[in-house]
Formats: sequence, structure tokens, C-alpha cells
Amino acid sequence: MITGHVGDYHRPRCKLCMLSESDDEYPGELVVFTRTLGRSGLEVSALGLGTWAIGGPFTDPQGQPNGWGQVDSAESVRAIHRALDSGVTFWDTADVYGTGHSEKLLGLALGGRRQHLVIATKFGRVFEEGSRQYTGFDASPLGIVRACEASLRRLNTDVIDLYQFHLGDYDPQRALEVRETLEDLVCAGKIRYYGWSTDDPQRARIFAEGEHCTAVQFRLSLFERNDAMLALCAEHNLAAIIRGPLGRGLLTGKFTADSRLPADDVRHDWDFSAGEQAAQIARLEHLRAVLTRDGRSLAQAALGWLWAVSAFTVPIPGFKTVAQVEDNVGALDYGPLSERQVAEIEALLAG
Repeated sequence: MITGHVGDYHRPRCKLCMLSESDDEYPGELVVFTRTLGRSGLEVSALGLGTWAIGGPFTDPQGQPNGWGQVDSAESVRAIHRALDSGVTFWDTADVYGTGHSEKLLGLALGGRRQHLVIATKFGRVFEEGSRQYTGFDASPLGIVRACEASLRRLNTDVIDLYQFHLGDYDPQRALEVRETLEDLVCAGKIRYYGWSTDDPQRARIFAEGEHCTAVQFRLSLFERNDAMLALCAEHNLAAIIRGPLGRGLLTGKFTADSRLPADDVRHDWDFSAGEQAAQIARLEHLRAVLTRDGRSLAQAALGWLWAVSAFTVPIPGFKTVAQVEDNVGALDYGPLSERQVAEIEALLAG
């Protein structure tokens, strides 16, 4: 069930026409589709970028891959700079991505532009920098403070704009202590706002009652719904930070039945010739004509769907290359899908 279409969207001008007709109004600045980050009042680009993939390979406590395979850090930096030049102002990372590498890379690449950006990172997992393996979990007050200080150092910043709890299935009865610790970090000037990365509305509601909670991060896409979480965001005026907006790559259309992923990729056991991945590829082809009717790529249409179903969504697709950034950021030129497209998509999926 879709929670409602955004009817008051005004399409931004294309990037070839990004200067205002009045140079006095917006002298040399990009005009970018933006959204407000929940009740914080912070304005961010409606599209953020996630940096899990550029952290490089790392493993979970059982030695299973938890990253997205090998990366070229120089290309990652070029991709970040391309996004910055295109008006992306919201960046999502986590201390555990690449066991610290993602935060370090982001801190390096953002450089002198930090003051114009909103940075979100996450905490809750234990690792040693450079180990390429996380070894456990720590949501104690002392553990949270230590993790925050370490992230500030790696990100080369004085304050974290949005600090997110990374343990999505954490005991709800102990979550209040976590929330209180985050409020203490706000008072100390270490963070500005906080949220929980969880797919469970009941857990998210515990944080939503905190004064400086402004967002919740959860999975949502054309093929993976969470109407209850969208309703919670609307009820509490929270930003819906959308992870997996492209179905971990499936919604880009780049995979076929013959696709294979390397052993150090978290998706290495996907079977594109049978099972769920094959079914999703077939469903995507069924929707292709509707999604791309107005000239969008499949990825741009999948992002446009997320904007269309809620005024609170800020999708954060991942990337490894400049080309991927350009495709994702191009969605800002189109904005939300039309009401007609959304209705046709739902009819096709229900048929």
C-alpha cells in the first residue's frame, strides 16, 4: 500500500540550465531538488549517497563477506567530487564500513566543503581499524562515546550532523539508555541529531520520542515495502533515510541470468538464473516501459518512485564509480514519478 503521492513537487531545471534567470538571485549556484531532514529543519539534497560500497571488503564475526568487493579509492574520491559538484549535500556512512576506511575516505574527499554538507554516520559494531573484520557489538554508554570520538577523528570534523544506531534488532528494553546517551552527546556538542537504522517501527518509535531524533533509516524499494515505517515518519516528522533504494543493484537493470559476483561481495551467493533474484529481474523487465517512459534510466525511476510515495524519503544509493554517481544524481533532474506512473506500477505488480 502506498502512503500517498507528493503533489506539490516543482521539477528542478535540468543541469544544463541550472543558473537562475536572475543571476542576482542565485549567482552561479546549482538549483537542486531538496528535502528537509525531519524535524531538524536541515535542508539536504533529496538524494544522498551511501558509502558502504567504497569502504572495500570486510567480514563479519563469522568471517563472511560484509562489504561490496574490491574498490579503487582514487575513483571513489573522484566520484565523491562529482557528486559534490552536482549538488549532493547529504552523505551517509558508518564506522564499520571497511572497518573505518569509508569514514576516512569521506573525510579526506569532502575537505574544505564540510561546512556546506550534512554527514550521517553509524555506531554499534566493534572492530579494529585496518582489521577488515568486525568482531562484535557495543551499545554501552562508554562504547557509544568512544565510537563517536573515533568517527569524529576519521571524518575530520568537529560534529556529526546525524548519528545513527546501527544495531537494527537491539533489545527495545535497553534502547532508552542508548537514546539518553545520544542526548548527552548532543548536549556535549559532539552530534547534532540522531536516529536508528532499523526496519522495525516499534523500535524506531522509542527513538522518535527523543527530543533530537530526526530520522530513521530503513529498507524500502519498488520490490521491498515498509508502509508502517513511512507512516511513523509522517506521524513524528522524521526523515526516512532509505537504504537499499536500488535493491542492492537489482533495480539498475545491469544484472542478467549469467551475472556472477566475487567471493568478497556481500551479495556473492545471489543466483541470477533462479530464485528471488531471477524473479526480480523478470519483474523489473515487466515494469521497464512505465519506468523509463519519460527518459529516465531504471535507477533514476526507482529513485523517483521513492520520492513519489512519501514527502519524507531521502534515498541513499551506493556507488563505486563516477558513472554510477552520474546516473544516480541524474534522478534529481526528473524528481518524483508522476501519479499516473505510480498507479500503473502498482497495477502491474498486482496483476
